[in-house]
Amino acid sequence: MSKPRFRRSALSAFCATLFAATASLAQTSAPSTPPAAPGASGNATTSTAYDDKLSRLAEVTGAVHYLRNLCQKDAKEDWRKAMGDLLAVETANEPERRQKLTAAFNRGYRSFAAVYTECTRSAVVAEEQYRNEGATLASEIASRFGN
Repeated sequence: MSKPRFRRSALSAFCATLFAATASLAQTSAPSTPPAAPGASGNATTSTAYDDKLSRLAEVTGAVHYLRNLCQKDAKEDWRKAMGDLLAVETANEPERRQKLTAAFNRGYRSFAAVYTECTRSAVVAEEQYRNEGATLASEIASRFGN
């Protein structure tokens, strides 16, 4: 079975969400999971050359989603929706890969939920840094693996 190539359109929509969000928060006040190995049943899990970066992007997105909801009164579910859209395109018919990326998103979300219970200056700075890292990752994945 040939390995799937990254779907540039899904990442383009994701990047648009990342960049559109950049200005709005400013106006208001972990290691990646390795690609999956073949399962015990002999069925190989599909992995791609960019799964590590995509996993980190999912983790960063989870962190940004939590921090934006914490620090913005009118926060929307844009980040969760963007991640859902990316999962739908990128992991169609690949439940194990979808599960790994979902776990990465949740890990990013929970890592900040355990630390921040109210919006502080450091939470705003962390959100900005993670958002910038996410934009960089998205650009790198699209330029290197896009078709």
